[in-house]
Amino acid sequence: QVQVVESGGGLVQAGGSLRLSCAASGRTFSKYTMGWFRQAPGKEREFVATISSSGGSTYYADSVKGRFTISRDNAKKTVYLQMNSLKPEDTAVYYCAASTSVGEVVGTGLYDYWGQGTQVTVSS
Repeated sequence: QVQVVESGGGLVQAGGSLRLSCAASGRTFSKYTMGWFRQAPGKEREFVATISSSGGSTYYADSVKGRFTISRDNAKKTVYLQMNSLKPEDTAVYYCAASTSVGEVVGTGLYDYWGQGTQVTVSS
């Protein structure tokens, strides 16, 4: 089992950057595929990015490809989401999640553990 806690959200102007962190507890963190999702008001939660257990493979939603980078440090039990060139449409609550599935894990139903989320607001 793993618990995750997100941090690093905030208010930023369009074109700016933020780095989100997701700190995990549990001895088996390095065995989990990790993902970032987001949910804007009135919209469904959507996939943003995922990274394999080793960190060797990543996959992104088309809407963030080239702007966001997911990474992980298994020794620190932490996953990061570096967000550059932010747009107002990136405004949402961002969630970190852990999955026992492998591959391009994009479905919310494939993730077993979720954090409480961190708010990201991008002003125009």
